[in-house]
Amino acid sequence: MIFYTPQEEAYLYENSYWKVGFIGGNHEWLKDDGAGGRYLDARTLFFYGATVNTPAMVLKMVGLGSQYAMITQDSKGNVLDGGKTYKLNIPANVPAKDFWSVVIYDPQTRSELQTSNPFPSKNSEADKMVANADGSIDLYFGPEAPKGKENNWIETVPEKSWFPILRLYGPLEPGLTRAGGLVRSS
Repeated sequence: MIFYTPQEEAYLYENSYWKVGFIGGNHEWLKDDGAGGRYLDARTLFFYGATVNTPAMVLKMVGLGSQYAMITQDSKGNVLDGGKTYKLNIPANVPAKDFWSVVIYDPQTRSELQTSNPFPSKNSEADKMVANADGSIDLYFGPEAPKGKENNWIETVPEKSWFPILRLYGPLEPGLTRAGGLVRSS
């Protein structure tokens, strides 16, 4: 599920490449609460990119735990390219009691992407980002910060792919129905 998957249940929205972390809605990847077996391919792909899981990462606990969404392709279906610039709009009033974060990863090592910043991420609680007039925040991903957008920029590496994971901590509504879309801006 971390990269390409034919499983429709993996995708958060129609005509989008945003994917859930847990197909089946639970940390055990059960189909129909276990009556239909397990989503074994989804479990295998999840553990390619992650090392642990816990019920708190998937249970619908309003105001508690966390929810995850990931994307590995741009809006045209192309793998995210570290030499290009992309923009992700995070809507105003993200449904997270605690905070949201976006961290980018290396698809080869599954560790955080090694850049000049030891933490290739943005966090609504810790980072001073510039908001748009409507309260939303545009995040930029690319090898160089767009002029005037340095506070909202996460560095990527030319000739290297990458992928982000959006996390909501203390989600205030089930699922990630309001996550933004990743589009290439240049």
